[in-house]
Amino acid sequence: MDSVFNFVKSFIKAKKVVIDNIGSRIHHKASVVLLLACSIIVTAKQYVGDPIDCIGISKKDIPTDLLDTYCWIHSTFSVEKGWNKTVGKEVPYPGVDKYTEGEKRIHHTYYQWVCFMLLLQAGMFYVPHWFWKAMENSRVKNLMLGLNSPILPEGERNENKKLLVKYFKENKDNHVLYFTSFVISEVLNFINVLVQIFLMDEFLQGEFLSYGHQVVQFKDWDWSANYNPMLKVFPRMTKCTFHTYGSSGDVQRHDTLCVLPVNIINEKIYAILWFWFLIVTLLTGLALVYRFFTIVFPLMRYRSLFLRNRQVNQDRLWSVVQNFGRGDWFLLCLLGENIDETNFNELISDLAEDFSKTENRKLV
Repeated sequence: MDSVFNFVKSFIKAKKVVIDNIGSRIHHKASVVLLLACSIIVTAKQYVGDPIDCIGISKKDIPTDLLDTYCWIHSTFSVEKGWNKTVGKEVPYPGVDKYTEGEKRIHHTYYQWVCFMLLLQAGMFYVPHWFWKAMENSRVKNLMLGLNSPILPEGERNENKKLLVKYFKENKDNHVLYFTSFVISEVLNFINVLVQIFLMDEFLQGEFLSYGHQVVQFKDWDWSANYNPMLKVFPRMTKCTFHTYGSSGDVQRHDTLCVLPVNIINEKIYAILWFWFLIVTLLTGLALVYRFFTIVFPLMRYRSLFLRNRQVNQDRLWSVVQNFGRGDWFLLCLLGENIDETNFNELISDLAEDFSKTENRKLV
């Protein structure tokens, strides 16, 4: 368990080199940590605690441990007609009613797989970042050249700035694939969150899409209420059918009532996830709109760099943006996130001055 928590801690710890934006970090950091934490909580309750308790309601007594194991493995069910009956008068609990062959039953098998499903989703959220890390290949880290330190010796600082200027000059317009890879990772983030929403809806038998909305609309939190959306998706009491041989060798059916304490946790987890996925979807969609504007409009690229460092000379910054392609601009943005503010200002000035000298040579 300690190794799992250490793994989660590694995501929370701030990285020394920033290679993406806050929108991407919401996916590969915040979402991954949230899903891993939920998976750990459910796993602890499911495999360390007591996830199910069943009791026979037939005349013949059956060991409760046997009932617990059987009903946990083979699933429990609710009777659909029992959802609309009065608790305490017609039924003992919403969905718990007499069952006859042919009536519609809602089987609950998902609770065995919740912890694994959450773990799979955490991995899916990390895939776009893994792709970007592979394509990025530590380029920003290698180009920082110690300029993230504000106390670099003067000679070394000037020499490293010259190396950076030379790099951008020699590799101008060669970062198209670099930038395109990051845009692809942003698109993958958006696709991933949409796929996961529908995946969870399928996992919960079509109940997830409207789950959060129904929870917000539900006002009466009395346990005896006829309809509680959380209890319908994650019932705390269900039925289970157990078959045995009778004394004469015939098959006998035994009905049991099962209490699912683990669903008290599951219902809260998926309510939180519904709102989290809604927020992440909206933020990711807005991030893609912003990315479109930065691709199309140079002014947006200028504003993006300026907001990272308001002390930079605006005329020189505009000169750099006009001379740089989209990929070069993006790499410069990432460097601006990592190197010292003063060093970044001087780098912009040096780049603008180099562009100016190049233009003068062309005129001559």
